[in-house]
Amino acid sequence: MERRVVITGLGVVAPNGVGLEDFKSALKEGRSGIQFDQQLADLKFSCQVSGTPPIDKNNVDEYFTDLELRNFNSTGIMYGVIAGLEAWKDAGLQISEGKNPDWDSGTIFGTGTSGIEKFRESIYKIDALQTRRLGSTAVSQTMNSGISAYLGGKLGLGNQVTTNSSACTTGTESILMAFDRIKSGKAKRILAGSTSDSGPYIWAGFDAIKVCNYKFNNDPEKASRPMSASAAGFVPGSGAGALVIEDLESALARNAKIYCEILGGNLNSGGQRGGGSMTAPNSTAVQKCVKDAILDAGIEAKDIDYISGHLTATSKDATEIQNLAEALNRSAKNFPYINSLKALTGHCLSAAGSIETVATILQLTENFVAPNKNCEDLNPEITAIIDAKCIPQILLNKEINIAAKVSFGFGDVNGCIIIKKYS
Repeated sequence: MERRVVITGLGVVAPNGVGLEDFKSALKEGRSGIQFDQQLADLKFSCQVSGTPPIDKNNVDEYFTDLELRNFNSTGIMYGVIAGLEAWKDAGLQISEGKNPDWDSGTIFGTGTSGIEKFRESIYKIDALQTRRLGSTAVSQTMNSGISAYLGGKLGLGNQVTTNSSACTTGTESILMAFDRIKSGKAKRILAGSTSDSGPYIWAGFDAIKVCNYKFNNDPEKASRPMSASAAGFVPGSGAGALVIEDLESALARNAKIYCEILGGNLNSGGQRGGGSMTAPNSTAVQKCVKDAILDAGIEAKDIDYISGHLTATSKDATEIQNLAEALNRSAKNFPYINSLKALTGHCLSAAGSIETVATILQLTENFVAPNKNCEDLNPEITAIIDAKCIPQILLNKEINIAAKVSFGFGDVNGCIIIKKYS
């Protein structure tokens, strides 16, 4: 018998807020975390702004020991551990302290790369014939599964402990993988999420292919412009989002706080066919992904009140809206409310799906739609499809019952999650 699956804990490390309360306030205020980045300027990047989480020593000291921080140089693992342990704590769960791990709990925590700064540091030492000085954590900080390994050890997890990677769909994929495992009864709870390293060695490739906005280096908070006629590329960002995904029966048995229920979802690929490529979506596949997610959730398209868009502030924004309108068979004033968190955080790459899902759940549970910033000049190609009222530019207090989160990534991969208020 398939289990019902709920979300009982949230954690977030975002450019515009570290911790749930700070992040929620930023959503409601439309507060940006995008700033001028001197390191990018020094390295002669075209885009010289970024969304980097404001981590301070107190954040780090709460979650890492002095020994762990010795020779530590992985922002992605740092963000993921902070977000993951915050979500665990928010769910009211204890850390396994006994001889045996917690066989019922695991983690599926995604990333695009791991410890790129540590990798760079290690390469320089190797080239300088100092291999023996790499230290004992060079492997654990640079292996892709480093984030899940750190979380698994800190929490004593005995169920599946793994890392997934699917470009900008990574976070959404991790949540759906956790959903499937719990629904099938193979785990009681999974800490799902994703993380992304900060810095030029992650972002340089995007700057090189000219998909980043370089026109607002002197006005950082206006640089990320999803759905805007003056959108000129995304702003690179980073961070982590984490969710405790749990069997409803388990959550009720321990009297847990329940944020919402995952009704279903879908993952697919356009196979880089039919107009799809490494960087462009196959529209047929995108529409199929959303339709199949709705079918899996057992709802109708008309039931969706709100969509958290992928919407990166590139030329593909209008294509995304068109695909969503066709998949839902809803347009003009009949379209759900939609927004893009990337106006406030930039594009957090492999962390985007999980951070944006946390934002989606906060809006769902507290009945508001966060304002879309920097799109006062809405793209006319978008307003030809949906009404401008569906793209609120001020905070909207609105009852949301069912929400959809969509993500699309390099390699022509797609994800859609359907979540609902718990009842």
